[in-house]
Amino acid sequence: MNTKIDNIISPYGGKLINLVVSGEEREAILEKANQYPSLQISDRALHDLELLAVGGFSPLDRFMSKADYQRVLTEMRLADGTLFPMPITLTIKKEDLPTTSDWVAIRDSRLNLIAVMKMEEVFTWDPSREQRLVLGSTDARHPLVSEMEQWGDLCVSGELKVINLPTYFDFTDIRRTPAETRAMLAEMGNENVVAFQTRNPMHRVHEELTHRAAEEIGGSLLIHPVVGMTKPGDVDHFTRVRVYKALVENYYPQESTVLSLLPLAMRMAGPREAVWHAIIRRNYGANHFIVGRDHAGPGNDSSGQPFYGPYEAQEMMKQYEDEIGVKMVPFLWMVYLPDDKKYLPIDQVPEGAKINTISGTQVREDYLAAGKLLPEWFTRKETAEILAEVHPPKHKQGLCLWFTGLSGCGKSTIASALIPMLMEHGRQATVLDGDVVRTHLSKGLGFSKEDRDTNILRIGYVAGEIAHHNGTVVCAAISPYRATRNEARKMAGDDRFIEIFVNTPLEVCEARDIKGLYAMARRGEIKGFTGIDDPYEEPLNAEITLNTIDTTPQECARQIIKYLVERGFLKSDGFVAG
Repeated sequence: MNTKIDNIISPYGGKLINLVVSGEEREAILEKANQYPSLQISDRALHDLELLAVGGFSPLDRFMSKADYQRVLTEMRLADGTLFPMPITLTIKKEDLPTTSDWVAIRDSRLNLIAVMKMEEVFTWDPSREQRLVLGSTDARHPLVSEMEQWGDLCVSGELKVINLPTYFDFTDIRRTPAETRAMLAEMGNENVVAFQTRNPMHRVHEELTHRAAEEIGGSLLIHPVVGMTKPGDVDHFTRVRVYKALVENYYPQESTVLSLLPLAMRMAGPREAVWHAIIRRNYGANHFIVGRDHAGPGNDSSGQPFYGPYEAQEMMKQYEDEIGVKMVPFLWMVYLPDDKKYLPIDQVPEGAKINTISGTQVREDYLAAGKLLPEWFTRKETAEILAEVHPPKHKQGLCLWFTGLSGCGKSTIASALIPMLMEHGRQATVLDGDVVRTHLSKGLGFSKEDRDTNILRIGYVAGEIAHHNGTVVCAAISPYRATRNEARKMAGDDRFIEIFVNTPLEVCEARDIKGLYAMARRGEIKGFTGIDDPYEEPLNAEITLNTIDTTPQECARQIIKYLVERGFLKSDGFVAG
């Protein structure tokens, strides 16, 4: 085995963590596990547990203790001083805290037994504090901020014994642990390895960059895409991995390239995440790491501004590369020179030379949404064809129209006017009205904040399923809280979720109140009524804002149709081909 690769088994020396038990120990634990109280964990926690188990998070060997967690928040270090920028915690609700046993069985969403954990520590945490310190924002438009609203009240920590790793049925030949990946890299015999992080399809510019990086270090290339949780709305990993496989098989040297999948749950935490990604890649055998512009950035906040600066991640990674033992390779801004038929860094382009570029928006809007193949100078034919298969023209893609506003603002009335207009343009729509949903899907829920959130998340889940299968869904629910609306946005996908704020003043809604609900709330006969004794959090940057004082429901519906035509979700002539 190559000495230098073998020496980077963990970021700071020592053995790579392995929490998976086998043999007699496993059998003994299995005999007792069913007697332990169970904790059913989220998909995010399951991904974290898997990487803890196989050493991907080495030197971390458990969900963080309070001492580790607090120091990571403020200093990006574990309690012993080891650099580790990302909190890895297991949260539970207070009512789920086991009190009858020192050990608990950890199960996935389908109740499969994954591990047992000794309950050594329980502590409270402050979501807002973690958001400010780790993400730099409490804006609910950040995907992790809105998700945290659904996490538990307590963090639990203790010794882990992993019985079963998660079972996968897709791409099993390229799902490799850190030990397996390092062994493959060692067989290639190169002293240096550069890792490439990606959560998007790879195009010709990524090829050029990765080839250049491997040549620059004179070593091997680890293409290491995330296939756990990425940014909501990203291309699904099934499609992406088909692209990666086609490229690696046809355009990369087999003797020095490894494609391996990483079951990571990303945080979209920008600069901190770049350092975290480098630590993880060192565990997998890399000593160089490509860091892009706005690495692990979640896009724009509620005011339309980027959460992180374009080079913040590179600057932070540069600061810590010596300590981690992973040298940063910056992702260069490269452009295509059609006359020379090659890519060059922008600072090496001769003056006056013709260049070709395509933005991410152009890829989505001008090509995929329009049903056009991407040009071969931009991407390989294999990639273009795979993406075309899974991206129908925009007017045939799924769509979620989410009406929000106070009770009596006109949501349902406008939605009723909108439905036949959508059908005129060839879109059949499913309607999820708040009152109807509470009669069926959410029967039995009350009006506490927790129940309201549950109701909206149920609507969001159903709406997301419809939209992901290229259907159209119209949701009309008060949905008073921004964080929960943003969770619904994530379920549907940011590129197909249209938030429609029906901005009707409270006094107008009260005057229209034919059911007398506002009057009952004013008298105290109804508690927790939105706008009276429970807040309504207005959208900060809704796609559409409607005024119903001077505008009829029909006119409001036509405004929505106009917007959808302009965005390409509807064909302007009302006829949908095919």
